[in-house]
Amino acid sequence: MSLSGEEVERYARHIVLRDVGGPGQMKLKRARVLAIGAGGLGAPLLQYLAAAGVGTLGIADDDVVSLSNLQRQIIHGTPDVGRPKVESAADAIARLNPHVEVVTHPVRVDAENVRALLRDYDVIADGSDNFKTRYLVADAAFHERKPLVSAALGTFDASLTTIRAHEAGADGTPNPTYRCLFPEPPPPGTVPTCEEAGIVGALAGVMGALMALEVIRAIVGFGEGLVGRLLLVDGLSMRFETLNYSWDSENPLSGTHVTR
Repeated sequence: MSLSGEEVERYARHIVLRDVGGPGQMKLKRARVLAIGAGGLGAPLLQYLAAAGVGTLGIADDDVVSLSNLQRQIIHGTPDVGRPKVESAADAIARLNPHVEVVTHPVRVDAENVRALLRDYDVIADGSDNFKTRYLVADAAFHERKPLVSAALGTFDASLTTIRAHEAGADGTPNPTYRCLFPEPPPPGTVPTCEEAGIVGALAGVMGALMALEVIRAIVGFGEGLVGRLLLVDGLSMRFETLNYSWDSENPLSGTHVTR
């Protein structure tokens, strides 16, 4: 596998970067990334990963495009209303970069299919809009030994972290799981949905782009990723803060009381 002349020109601004270069671009071309959701977070995530030259993009989403999506889900357009999101997103990616292979998974992620969905990919990017799916994906990523980039949106706030719970830190301590950060989901009904509370569309774009950056860093291997760190974004005060978190020995996945 090599880069064609057209690809060299397309990715020229990556290739001249010392921390990416030709070898890093080849890593991107060989990479397989699964996006959970083609909505507010998944839309910019997929576009930036496609533009960056990630070789294979999987998209898992069982929803169809609605008119109210278009305020933030910018991979879809008005003519796409009523179409499956995976199809609309795949067409947009093809227009953006024909060198990217798209694999569509028009299914709802659940306990029965989640591990099989993750298995064929190198990095998982979760842009789902509910806690049940986030926990399912995070647990499956641990069991399948996959790095996970996970983001969540509020009305004017958002968060982002990277989970590599199947690995250990430099001191030998296990990296934290998603359940080390959030041991239990909030009770049903306590956190309003996007439909109920609303969301500013541009915030989804910011966070989807940051997710893409984390995925690219995970593939190429430059910079300091967000393992053990939670990035918090406040869109009202325009503040970015980072909180550290660590492995919890009581977590049910990799804790000291887990029976393997």
